[in-house]
Amino acid sequence: MRGKEIRLERIMKRDTGTTVIVPMDHGVSSGPIPGLIDLERSVDLVAKGGANAVIGHMGLALHGHRKGGPDIGLILHLSASTDLGPDPNNKVLVNSVQNALKMGADGVSMHVNIGAEYEANMLSDLGRVAIECIEWGMPLLAMMYPRGKDITSENMHEAVKLAARVGSELGADIIKTVYTGDPDSFREVTEGCHVPVVIAGGSKMSDFATMQLIEGAMEGGAAGVSIGRNAFQHKYPDRFVRAAAMIVHERRTAEEAIEILLTED
Repeated sequence: MRGKEIRLERIMKRDTGTTVIVPMDHGVSSGPIPGLIDLERSVDLVAKGGANAVIGHMGLALHGHRKGGPDIGLILHLSASTDLGPDPNNKVLVNSVQNALKMGADGVSMHVNIGAEYEANMLSDLGRVAIECIEWGMPLLAMMYPRGKDITSENMHEAVKLAARVGSELGADIIKTVYTGDPDSFREVTEGCHVPVVIAGGSKMSDFATMQLIEGAMEGGAAGVSIGRNAFQHKYPDRFVRAAAMIVHERRTAEEAIEILLTED
């Protein structure tokens, strides 16, 4: 397990056990959206802001690798679907742990939608990949989202707790899931999960609302954030990441962090 420990230190800050991750896997699900046209530039900006890692498909390793700038961890995403598919919630395996190692990845990630029609297939894939990650010493981040016809606003809190726990039970090293809305309810998620939990950024929000979300999640026991569009589609991705890192790594407030984004050019 030493290899896994070493690689985890490349995607999480050693002295705090926290992380700021910027997912850039949207090219498969949504295509060339703003902020991800030039992958090298996007990676460079969030790296300059202090992001610990980026997440992406093979294309990120093939076309987004920089030959300069600050170092940043690489997490290769192993599952996918497209927005045009008959069931975008059905994520299928498109890569392998062994290939991720060949590509220089520091970790891999999987997406599982708990409550979706094809939940069983996704859980089977997650379990198999987790075993391979143990064999090869590769960290595994599991994106565990409650999505399905039986998921409602009334049972969302319990569904998030279940989704996070399932990921840790099946061998993930880091869980990514949705924020439950307040620190107290999210603490039930983090305390009920064996491994660090990071929150997803969700839909585009105002800068201050995003910083408040991050602050609340950290108060609720989160180990960090995994925020995509709000970061790479920001006018100043480097500043946004720096502000998020202040809250995650330094435990600063949203009010303190937002000052970076209000600074004049």
